[in-house]
Amino acid sequence: MPSTAAPFSVVVDGLSFAWPDGTPVLDDVDAAFPAGRIGLIGVNGSGKSTLIKLIAGELTPLSGTVSVAGRVGYLPQDLPLDTGRTVAELLGIAGRRAALLAIERGEVAEENFAVLGDDWDIEERARAQLDRLGLDHVGLDRTVATLSGGETVMVGLAALFLDAPEVLLLDEPTNNLDLDARRRLYAAVESWPGVLVVVSHDRALLELMDGIADLNDGVVRMYGGNLSAYEEMLAAEQEAAERMVRVAESDVRRQKREWEEAQVKLARRARYADTMYERKSRPKIVMQTRKREAQESAGKHRNLHAGKLAEARERLTEAERAVRDESGIRIELPETEVPAGRVVLTATGLRTAGGKAPGDLVVRGPERIALLGPNGAGKTTFLRTVAGELEPAGGSVAVTVPGVRYLPQRLDLLDDALSVVDNVRRFAPSASVNAVRARLARFLFRGDRAERPAGTLSGGERFRAVLAALLSAEPPPQLLLLDEPTNNLDMASVRQLAQALAAYRGALIVAGHDLPFLRSIGITRWLFIDNQGMLVDGLDSPPLFDGQ
Repeated sequence: MPSTAAPFSVVVDGLSFAWPDGTPVLDDVDAAFPAGRIGLIGVNGSGKSTLIKLIAGELTPLSGTVSVAGRVGYLPQDLPLDTGRTVAELLGIAGRRAALLAIERGEVAEENFAVLGDDWDIEERARAQLDRLGLDHVGLDRTVATLSGGETVMVGLAALFLDAPEVLLLDEPTNNLDLDARRRLYAAVESWPGVLVVVSHDRALLELMDGIADLNDGVVRMYGGNLSAYEEMLAAEQEAAERMVRVAESDVRRQKREWEEAQVKLARRARYADTMYERKSRPKIVMQTRKREAQESAGKHRNLHAGKLAEARERLTEAERAVRDESGIRIELPETEVPAGRVVLTATGLRTAGGKAPGDLVVRGPERIALLGPNGAGKTTFLRTVAGELEPAGGSVAVTVPGVRYLPQRLDLLDDALSVVDNVRRFAPSASVNAVRARLARFLFRGDRAERPAGTLSGGERFRAVLAALLSAEPPPQLLLLDEPTNNLDMASVRQLAQALAAYRGALIVAGHDLPFLRSIGITRWLFIDNQGMLVDGLDSPPLFDGQ
C-alpha cells in the first residue's frame, strides 16, 4: 500500500463496499486516522469490522482507496485457526525456530542459515512476548486445540507485537479475555509505540485512547481524547442539536400560523373583490383588472408563505437528523420479583463435567451475583449445569423457583426463519399477538420492525430480541443466568441491557469480565471460580485479577 504523508497514518478516501448479494455496508466513506491510539466505535452493524478489514487488505472495496503509512498487523474478531497448528506457527516463527534448532544440532546446511537470517534470538523474543501477556505457561510446541479462547487471542496478540508492524489493527481484542488478560492487554496497548486502531466496546480500553473515531450513519467523525472526553463532547453536541430541533419546531409552528393567517386574509380580500365586482360599483374593465391583480397577489402570498413553511420544515428535518436515536429500553417486570431471603438455588457438593468441583452454593432472591474467574475455569459449564443443560458429574443442584433462563454467549436462541413476534411467542405461547407487540415496543421493536425475520436482524437488534424473549417467557424467570452478555455488544446495547436488568426483580447470576458493566447493574455479591474450578464466596469486591 502506498504511504501517506504525516500527520495521518491511515487515510480512507471514498470507500464503498457491499456483500456479494448486493447488501451495502459502506458508501463513499472518508476517514483519516492520525498517529497514536485511536478507538473506532459505532453501533452493531455500522460497518466497523468491515472498515478495519478493508484497511487491513482482507477485503477489496467496490470503489475508493486506502493508504497506510507502513506495514499493517491485523487481529480479527474471530481468529480463523487450524486447531492443529502449534503456538510457534501461530507466532509466525516456526520456520526460523526449526532452522535454529537444526543449526544447534550441528546441521550447518546453507538453507538453515538463509531461513534464520539474523534472528538468532527469535525464541527468546517470542518467549518474552508470551511472558509479557501472561502466557509463560504456554509452550511453543502446544497446539491451538489445547488453548482456551482467551489464550488463543493473546497468542495472536503476541504474534503481532513480535512482528512490530507500524500500524496495528485490533477488532474487539478483549472479547473472551479474563480480567488478568485484559489488564495485560491494557498495559501492552499503553506501551505500543506505533499507530493503533482498535474496534472495541471495552470502556477501560477506550479510556486509554488518544482519539475516538465514531462511525455513525456511514460517516466517520474524529474526536480528540479518550472515551470520557468523547462522551462529554457528544453530550454537548446532542444538547445543541436538541436545542436546534426545538428552535426549528417553533419556526415551523410560526410559519404554519402565518400561512394560515395569510390564507384567511386572502380569502377575505377575494370575497371583497367578488362583492365589488357583483355590485359593479366601478367600470367593468377596472373591476376585472383589480380582481385579476388580487388573484395574482393572493397566489404570490400563498407561494411565499408555503415556501417559508417548506423551508422551516426542511430545517426541522435537518435538525432532527443531527439528533441521534439513543432510545432506551423502558420496562417493568414485577412478575419476576423474588421475596428477599427466599432460597432460589442450592448446589451441594457439586462437581461439573470436565472434573471441576465448584462445591456448595446457596443463592437467595433477589441477589445480583457476579461470577468471575480465569478463562477455562468452568464458568460456562457451571451456568449450564445450573440451567439444567448439563447433568452434574456429582452432587446436586436444586432450583426452587419457577422460571430459570440462561442466556449463552452465542445468541442462538432465536429461529432465524421466524419473525421477532413469533420468536417471542415461542417463549410465551399463551400471550396474544397484541400483548407481545406491546412488550416488544418497549424493547424498541415498533411497527414493522417486530415483523422482521430474526435472520435479518443486526447484532444489537438480535440481542434485544433475545432479551425480550427471555424476560417475556412463561413462567416469568425468577432466576436469570447470563454468560458474558456484553461480548460483541456496542455501547448502546450494553446500556440497554443495563436498563432492562434494572427492571428485573429476580435473582441474577452474571459471568463476565466487564467490571464497569457489572458495577452498573448493582452487583451485591461476587463469586470467584479459581483455576481448579472451586467456588470462592464472600468477596465484597472483585479480586485484583483473576489469577489471585
